[in-house]
Amino acid sequence: MNRTRRRPLSLTPLRTFEAVARHLSFRAAADEMHITQPAVSRQIRGLEDDLGAAVFSRGTRHVELTGAGASLLRSVAPLLDRLDASVHQIRSSAGREPVSVTTFASFASLWLIPRLHAFQAVHPDIDIRISAFDALADPDDPEIDIALRYCHPDQAPSGAVPLFGEVLTPVCAPAKAGPSLREPADLAGQTLLEEDDHRPSAEFLSWRHWLGLHAPARLEPKRWVYLNFTYQQIQAALAGQGIALARLSLVSESLARGELVEPFGPSRRITSPFAYWLVRWPARRERAALDAFERWVLDEAAATRAAAATDGTNSP
Repeated sequence: MNRTRRRPLSLTPLRTFEAVARHLSFRAAADEMHITQPAVSRQIRGLEDDLGAAVFSRGTRHVELTGAGASLLRSVAPLLDRLDASVHQIRSSAGREPVSVTTFASFASLWLIPRLHAFQAVHPDIDIRISAFDALADPDDPEIDIALRYCHPDQAPSGAVPLFGEVLTPVCAPAKAGPSLREPADLAGQTLLEEDDHRPSAEFLSWRHWLGLHAPARLEPKRWVYLNFTYQQIQAALAGQGIALARLSLVSESLARGELVEPFGPSRRITSPFAYWLVRWPARRERAALDAFERWVLDEAAATRAAAATDGTNSP
């Protein structure tokens, strides 16, 4: 076996090859790369020697890819694109320190990400890294600055800052609201979107709990749809697939925009003892970008509390 053909290919000839393949011209590739045409020819010959196959068919007035060249281009072009994108990202973010946030997927999808544009508009020089996992991250992880979590007050870590409490309310797409959905008894003709959750909080988040407080005894809906995550419930409700018992803090923006409505109004809201918290990670390193992001989260949380206010029951 020829051991020289097992060597990795050098990057410079690959860039030259991609330029010639794109232009189908040695001269145009030389102009783009600011080298001479003979230098382009030498690099392509060296590449072909390394490959043991011709990559171009050269005519008097034209250049064409061979089968080997076309195969190589399919691999090289996207690799160079990704490499250039990574280099651009590294260069553009040089000297910038991102703020790293860990939270659970539904909170990231429904509360944090939809609001993030407001922070970025004021702080365009601060990068945000979001890790969305339902499992709590390792407190010793040096890559994390802040956790946004949901738990019972008795389980909140020492020093955790309360953001807002839990208020639940039936919500649906506007098209589903109307004369056929005026009172809780009307749910007998509806599809209920239930979160399929077995954690301690599920007792308070379930439709069974709400129905026991507000609906006629032994009411059964037309059908149930069970979903794993809160954001799936809300997506299904937005799509008009049923009625969700929503966490008000996570749908307040959708309610304000009219994408969702409360068919029974605020009077049918209920609360749970669980709440949302900002947790300062033990291993974090204090800096101005982190302080700015934390202040913004607390301000947004205050706005969420105001939007969900109902007899003071939404306080942690």
